[in-house]
Amino acid sequence: MSKLIDPIASVEDDTKSPVSVPSSPKDSPRTPIVALKHKHEDKPLSRSSSLLDMLHLKDVHIPTPPAVKFAPLNVPRHRRLQTAVVATWAFMIPICLTVFYGSLIFSKWLRPLAVAYAIWFVLFDRAWVHRGGRRQEWIRRSAFWKNFAAYYPITTVKEADLPADGKYVFGYHPHGIISMGAACTFATESTGFSELFPGVVCHLLTLDANFWIPFYRDILMGMGLSSVSKRSCRSILKMGRSICIVIGGASESLYAYPGTNDLTLKKRLGFIKIAIREGASLVPVYGFGENDIYELLPNEKGTMTYRFQKWFQSTFGFTVPLFHGRSVFTYNYGLMPYRRPVTVVVGSPIAVKQIDKPTDEEVQAVHKEYIEALQALWDKYKDKYAKDRKSELKLVD
Repeated sequence: MSKLIDPIASVEDDTKSPVSVPSSPKDSPRTPIVALKHKHEDKPLSRSSSLLDMLHLKDVHIPTPPAVKFAPLNVPRHRRLQTAVVATWAFMIPICLTVFYGSLIFSKWLRPLAVAYAIWFVLFDRAWVHRGGRRQEWIRRSAFWKNFAAYYPITTVKEADLPADGKYVFGYHPHGIISMGAACTFATESTGFSELFPGVVCHLLTLDANFWIPFYRDILMGMGLSSVSKRSCRSILKMGRSICIVIGGASESLYAYPGTNDLTLKKRLGFIKIAIREGASLVPVYGFGENDIYELLPNEKGTMTYRFQKWFQSTFGFTVPLFHGRSVFTYNYGLMPYRRPVTVVVGSPIAVKQIDKPTDEEVQAVHKEYIEALQALWDKYKDKYAKDRKSELKLVD
């Protein structure tokens, strides 16, 4: 726990007289200067008084930032490789943007190709909406993702078999900061999804904004990711395939404190309606430890940070949680996730009757059944995979 120290008290300058206060405008041709006084003292503050005194913050305790904890030099090679893989993915978006704009601006040989590529994906390519991306098994089974999952590590636990001839809507909880558990389980084969559920082809869904980033979009589509839009969801399910939606979305990332399990689910009915209209079974999924891989900075309701994040979310469709983790060379400062285990438990399927136009009562009934199944999943595995939890499962919104 960080030590708390008193801020350095200001030193009163005895060699100079305090600022005088004219008794009336007649005493001085200029506007009188009002002396600021410390709340515990009657005498006016001198010119050398600190800003903390002037703001009545002398008694405020300011926590001392923890000392930087550097990573040792004698780290095993396989752990160095895992860290390098995670660091590469953490900076994949700026890497892709640098390659694209570097080719566009600085290379006369690559510029025509960059322009043609931009025209193609902006005007013509909609695979991420209509076809579930361009899923490639060699990308999903790459050793890159094996090392990525081993870094935390991330593992997947199956509670029940899923018939290969069915189609499913997997609901992943919690969102965390970046949903690493969902990415490894449903967008790669690093945790053996196809071996656990043979014949089930699932597409992880994400925001449309990710598919407007050059090159990065192609990597995502190769992993089988697609748009989380209604059109995309129904298109994939009509193909006889399955989808995974991180239900809490951007709002839930604001509650992703380590050890907590606060979910945004009460008003999330869209995935229920899609499952009913397409006759797809619902499967609750819980990522134990998802909220532990980053440290979220305080953002209680009413604070400026919270208001800014909610405004940003309402304006741009996603939010910006303020968080920190570690880096390649330090263990307590940086933007890389911590090495903390994440166990993704895939629950039992909930059969859903297909209805083209479900009523509100029918949607609410299925939604209630889903919440009960998710609660049962939590209660069954919490003492095994969330031993150090600070709170129980709670629906906050």
